[in-house]
Amino acid sequence: MQLSASPYEERLTAPRSWWLISLMAGVSLGLILLPFGTLPMLGGLAGGTAAAAVVASSYGSVRIRVVGGHLIAGEARIPVSALGEAEVLDAEEARAWRTHKADPRCFMLLRAYVPGALRVDVTDPGDPTPYLFLSTREPQRLAQALRAAKEGAAAG
Repeated sequence: MQLSASPYEERLTAPRSWWLISLMAGVSLGLILLPFGTLPMLGGLAGGTAAAAVVASSYGSVRIRVVGGHLIAGEARIPVSALGEAEVLDAEEARAWRTHKADPRCFMLLRAYVPGALRVDVTDPGDPTPYLFLSTREPQRLAQALRAAKEGAAAG
């Protein structure tokens, strides 16, 4: 199966404040190593900042794509034919679906620093997952891309 051009792609990058925290982690490690001399302090500053930046980058590198008749969200790959209606959630409704309304069987691609979300029902009877909760900065666009992919899969 040939994958078509992606009608939707989003990378949920870490917020800018996390990069400042990475720098502060490096400064802290540098200060801890200061009694051992200038060179260990500079190594701690560089190494601590780099290590914290790698952690922030890896957590913030998750992608959501709709491509080739599939929704790919992080490690999950679901055919759009197995998906039902998509509900766009504002910040308050997304918080409710992350907490007291959440079903423990659902798939959550959750990033607390992204206020908007999309909840997509799973219609596959063989899948115990009732719905997908996807943190996204553009829930309207993602819902439109899913609708277009479903229409394309039904027509083709």
